[in-house]
Amino acid sequence: MRRRTFSGVVGALAWLSGCGFRLRARAEIPLQYRPVSIEAPAGSAVAPIIRARLLTTGVTISEDPAAARLRLHLSGERRAARVAAVDLNGKTLAWELHDLIDFEALGPDGKVLLPRQTLDISRIFDNPDIEVLGKQLEQAQIYEDLAAELADRILMRLRAALP
Repeated sequence: MRRRTFSGVVGALAWLSGCGFRLRARAEIPLQYRPVSIEAPAGSAVAPIIRARLLTTGVTISEDPAAARLRLHLSGERRAARVAAVDLNGKTLAWELHDLIDFEALGPDGKVLLPRQTLDISRIFDNPDIEVLGKQLEQAQIYEDLAAELADRILMRLRAALP
């Protein structure tokens, strides 16, 4: 029985690694770039997620950009939606939801560590004409998921760019 269980666990792990599954990477920032300052417009959906991800890994966040060794500048955060599918009567069946953000990372002397770039991620949102309130909540949840994905991608690019 133990052998079968062990074989099952080993098989599951091999399958997961083969399909590309991996745990979320930690947002590790080298010590020489700490503390970090996150500069973002008020109401940013991505900045609090980045802040939380960094704090959980022990990175110190500085509220004073002048005291930070790494300044992460977020700007141009915007959301967009466009019709992705319509029926024969012209009724919208699906929307393509976009979440975009511009960002760059600067050193304490203003040196560019990660050049300004734009991330754009999207999801298709089915929109049948039923449960309107539920669809509004689903759309809000999709935008929250997109913001979390943007935060993860920004941290991944930042980590790859730092020596």
